[in-house]
Amino acid sequence: MGAAGLRVLLHSVRYEVLPAKATEDKVLAHVPRDVVVTVTASPVKGLEPTLDLAGRLAGHGYRVVPHVPARLLRDDGHVKEVVDRLREVGVDDVFVPAGDADPPAGTYEGALPVLRQLSELGRPFARVGVTGYPESHPLIHDDVTIQAMWDKREHATYIVSNLCFDPRVLGEWIARIRRRDVTLPVYVGVAGPVQRAKLLAMATKIGVGESTRFLTKHASWFVRFAAPGGYAPERLLSRTEEVLTAPSAGVAGLHLFTFNQIAETERWRRALLDRLGG
Repeated sequence: MGAAGLRVLLHSVRYEVLPAKATEDKVLAHVPRDVVVTVTASPVKGLEPTLDLAGRLAGHGYRVVPHVPARLLRDDGHVKEVVDRLREVGVDDVFVPAGDADPPAGTYEGALPVLRQLSELGRPFARVGVTGYPESHPLIHDDVTIQAMWDKREHATYIVSNLCFDPRVLGEWIARIRRRDVTLPVYVGVAGPVQRAKLLAMATKIGVGESTRFLTKHASWFVRFAAPGGYAPERLLSRTEEVLTAPSAGVAGLHLFTFNQIAETERWRRALLDRLGG
């Protein structure tokens, strides 16, 4: 793998974390201030833990990106409340997925109406991310997800891809969205050096209902992690380096799913950078 291309990707990372009790301490202990931290939101626990952790991490000097799922927002007034709260603590970047809450908390079924509402509020955030699906969404046809990115492009500033373990699929997806003139920069979603046993433990801790949903939606992840030889993120990166670093791909960096294995993820990144001489 080309060392220069991989170094660039490893220096342009985002760490996705869950707002658990120990997350703040883990981030403070292991994550440099130049690494962006994104904070997920739970359909079971609601937005409050996300907003609270985002505010605390922003106070520690991190660039924080809270996830604000549309289906956790009650109405336009709630959107305004969340915007005001985040702006007050200096957050200028949000990630707006549709979310998994079923039923929704209010009037929003998907992300686009929330994105439009943010635009009507004067675009209060400098950066707004939306979701991309290299591997098929379990409920939505691929063409629909790409059309959705097209519809969102005037309100968003970047795309975060969901996890993909297949280099070919990832490369084809990037080519497809570019052929459809979706030009937003992409942060490619990559699982960190997660251990299957710890992933299962994490899934259990996030709540019975949510754990069931998590395991049902992502059963293929566990198969990947349990495969002979295990999962190694550097193998995926080595097989996709040419695609990810091509100027036409528009890849801005990596979005690392830590599954709250924060220390392990940062150790892996630093060790790989050391091996690459940078």
